[in-house]
Amino acid sequence: MKVTLLKRMGLMMLSLTLLLLMAQPKTQAAQQGESIAKPSSKTTHQYGADETLQKAFVSAAKEFHVPVNVLMAVAYNETRWEHHDGKPSTSGGYGIMHLTDADRVLTVTAKGEIQMQTASLDPSLHTLNHAAKLLGLPSDRLKHDPVQNIRGGAALLAQYAKASIGDLPKDPADWYGAVVQYSGSKDEAIAKGFADRVFATMQSGKERITSNGQHVVLKSLAVTPNKKTASHLKLRQHKKSDVDCPNGLSCEFIPALYEQFSDSPTDYGNYDLANRPYDGQDIRYIIIHDIEGTYEEGVNTFLSQSYVSAHYVVRETDGHIAEMVKPKDIAWQAGNWYINAHSIGIEHGGTAVDGAAWFSEPMYHASAQLVKYLAKRYHIPLDREHILGHDNVPGLSSTAQGNMHWDPAVYWDWNHFFELLGAPIHPKGPKKHRNVVTIKPNFNTNLPPVTYGGVVLEPQPANFVYLHTAPSFSAPYISDPTLHKDGASGTTNIYDWGDKAVTGQSFVKAGEVGNWTGIYYGGQIAWFYNPHGKNAVETHAMVVTPKKGLEAVPVYGGGYPEGAAFDKAGIPQATLTPLNYTFSAGQKYVATGPFKSDYYYAKVYNDPSAYKLVRGDDEFYQISFNHRIAFVKASDVTVIK
Repeated sequence: MKVTLLKRMGLMMLSLTLLLLMAQPKTQAAQQGESIAKPSSKTTHQYGADETLQKAFVSAAKEFHVPVNVLMAVAYNETRWEHHDGKPSTSGGYGIMHLTDADRVLTVTAKGEIQMQTASLDPSLHTLNHAAKLLGLPSDRLKHDPVQNIRGGAALLAQYAKASIGDLPKDPADWYGAVVQYSGSKDEAIAKGFADRVFATMQSGKERITSNGQHVVLKSLAVTPNKKTASHLKLRQHKKSDVDCPNGLSCEFIPALYEQFSDSPTDYGNYDLANRPYDGQDIRYIIIHDIEGTYEEGVNTFLSQSYVSAHYVVRETDGHIAEMVKPKDIAWQAGNWYINAHSIGIEHGGTAVDGAAWFSEPMYHASAQLVKYLAKRYHIPLDREHILGHDNVPGLSSTAQGNMHWDPAVYWDWNHFFELLGAPIHPKGPKKHRNVVTIKPNFNTNLPPVTYGGVVLEPQPANFVYLHTAPSFSAPYISDPTLHKDGASGTTNIYDWGDKAVTGQSFVKAGEVGNWTGIYYGGQIAWFYNPHGKNAVETHAMVVTPKKGLEAVPVYGGGYPEGAAFDKAGIPQATLTPLNYTFSAGQKYVATGPFKSDYYYAKVYNDPSAYKLVRGDDEFYQISFNHRIAFVKASDVTVIK
C-alpha cells in the first residue's frame, strides 16, 4: 500500500519520538545501584505517562484499515504492549507485535553463553521479514523501532484478513480468522485459543503503563467473533489421548523413560510409581521450573537415562504441553524427596540467565491454565506457599540447601502469572488484622542490578527486592549461612537467593523506619526499601513463633516421621537433620498446616508391592522462612491467631 510523502514524514516523526522515549535511561536509586524505573513525566496526563504508543496504534490501524481494537488486543496478548528494547523473546519474536525471526533466536546456556539456534523455514516463524517486505523497510528497523513494528503487525493482519474473506472487513467480529493466523500456529487448540483470548481482551478492555512509561488504553467493545472466518485455515487437531490436561490446551502424552539401567534393581529412572492422592499422599504443591534450554531439549532429557523428569513440559514458542509423568506418579524434579512426594513439576522452555530473551506470553497463558486445572483437581491453594518456584524448594540438609537449584529465578513474572491464575496478589483482610507483608514490586519498573559470573547483566524487569541488614542502602545485603559460610555479605549474583525476597512471598513485619520495612527472614531481621508501600502489600495470615520457654527451635527441609514410625513399618529410617538456621524466640513466620509427617519408601524398580507410605505422629507447619519454604515441628511452636 502506497503512503504519501506527508504521511511518511509524519510516521518518521512519530517513530523518532517513540524511539527517543524508549531509549531514555531508567530512573535509578542513587545508592548501591539499585534501580527503580519510573514512567516518563514529560506529559501532564493524570497517570504521568506518555501516550505516544497509543497514537502509534491509532495511526497504524487507520493506515492499514485494521480495527484499532483488534490491533491493540493482538499486541496485548503477544507482549502486553512491551517493546523489550528490541530484544528477542525465547521464541524469536521481536517488538510489541512479536514479529518472528526464529532462525536468529538467541539462547543462553546454563553457563550464560549466548548461542544461535536454527529454526525451520516455516513462514510463521519469519513474520518479521514478511512484514518488512510489506512496508518496504529493512527488517532490523522493525526490530528496534516500535512504531514500525506496530505498522508491520497491522500490515500482516490486513493481509491475513484478505486471505480469510477476500477483503478488509469493517466489522471487528470478521477479523477472527486473521487473528487465528497471526498466532503463527497450525495447531487448532493453540491458534484458536490465542484468537479467543484476543477477542476476550477486546470485550473486557485493558489499561496499563508499560515499563517505558507509555500509557495505553484499550476500550471495551461488545463483539462476538465470527469463527467461520477461520474455516479456510488447515489447522491440526490432536487426537484425544489419555492426557491429564484441561480442555482448550494443546497437550500430548510423551511418557518419560521408566527403565532399569543396570543389573541392580535400585538403578532405574526417571521417576517413581505411586497412586497419589489415593495412596494417602496429598499433592500439595506445584513447582515451576525452567529447562535452561528449549522444550525439545527438556523432552529429550526426560526420554533418556537422566535420573530426572517432570510431569509437564511447556513449549516456549506457543505454549504446547507435553505430559511426561502422570500426576499420580512421583517425578524426580524438585531435588527434595519430601517435596517430590507432594508436588507436580512443570518445566518451561527458557533460561534463568536469559540475558536478551524474555518468557513468551503464550507460554505464560498455557502454563497458568494448566496450573489452574491441576490446582482445582488436587485442591491446591493458589498462593505462593503452594505454587513454588524451584528456587523456593529447600534442601533436606544444610549441604543440600546450598546446592539446590535457583530456577526460574529473578525474571519470571510471578505477579502476572498469578493474575492469569485468577488469584492476583493484593491486600487481604480487615486492616486491623493485616499482620504480614507480601512482596510485590512493580515487575515492569523494578530493575535491580543483577550479575552472573562476575558480569553485570542487562537491566531488565525482575521479581524481587534486595534485603539489607539495616534500613539503609549503605547497609550490606543480608548473608545466608548456607551460601556464605564465612559470614560474607550477600551479593547481586543471580544465584545468590539468600538476599532476595520474591513476589508473592509473605513475611511478618518486624518494624518500619522511614521508607524501609523490616521483616523476619531466615532467622534475622532483614530490611527492604518500601516507600509508601510500593514494593509490598499488607495481608493477614497464620503466624507461628517458638513456644514459651524455648530459646530457639530447629528448622527442617521436610516433614519426615519420627524413628518409631520407621521401626513399625520395618524399613530403614530416613534421617531429617535441621538446616543451618536459627529460629529464635520472638521471631515470627507465616505458616500453613499443620499436617502429619510422612515418608514414601520406593527404592526398587517397578515393584509396587515393596513401596510403603510411612506415617508418623509428629506434625509439622510449613513456614515462609526465607527465599525458600521450611518446616518446623508443631510441638515446637505456638500459633499466633
